[in-house]
Amino acid sequence: MAVYVQALEAMLQENMNVVSSEGLAAACNVNSSQIRKDLAYFGEFGVRGVGYYIQDLLAAMREYLGINREWNCALVGVGNLGRALLRHKQLARKGFLIVAAFDCDPFKIGEVVAGHEIFCTRRLKERKQDLGIEIGMIATPPERAQRATNHLIEAGVKGIINFAPAIVHVPDDTVIDYVDFSQNLITLAFQLSSHPSS
Repeated sequence: MAVYVQALEAMLQENMNVVSSEGLAAACNVNSSQIRKDLAYFGEFGVRGVGYYIQDLLAAMREYLGINREWNCALVGVGNLGRALLRHKQLARKGFLIVAAFDCDPFKIGEVVAGHEIFCTRRLKERKQDLGIEIGMIATPPERAQRATNHLIEAGVKGIINFAPAIVHVPDDTVIDYVDFSQNLITLAFQLSSHPSS
């Protein structure tokens, strides 16, 4: 669904109003019957012989995915990756606002990166209340990921995305997702090795 949203947003930027299932399928690299099946879930947005009204379909998909509003995020770990995330303008454009940055390194605390003052991780609970933080983003070294997770859980953050290459443990009422670039590279290497070019 996120791929469909991305494709539809790109079409709106190109001033398109309507797209056929074949056109959306080509943009998303899937077949048109899969598009029709997936989009039927959102209601009757398709018009036979015309296609889908992009604005209406996009609004329904955003609401379903929970991205029809802004989400306040906290970043824990302001190393190279953390700094890149703080400077990543697309996150805010998609509605994910990093409203606070935290680190346990005393040399980083008080520094300002991309307009964000870095706070001591121990202040996470206090800042969570002040800023309405709902999502935590972990960009620490792997050995510090669980500690960062614990700080987020203690602060009452219920959604965490972990960029650190480490598995962390969370309570049942906490949603966690992982982004490990090395896993993507391993998958790509496997695909290249399994299908060598002729």
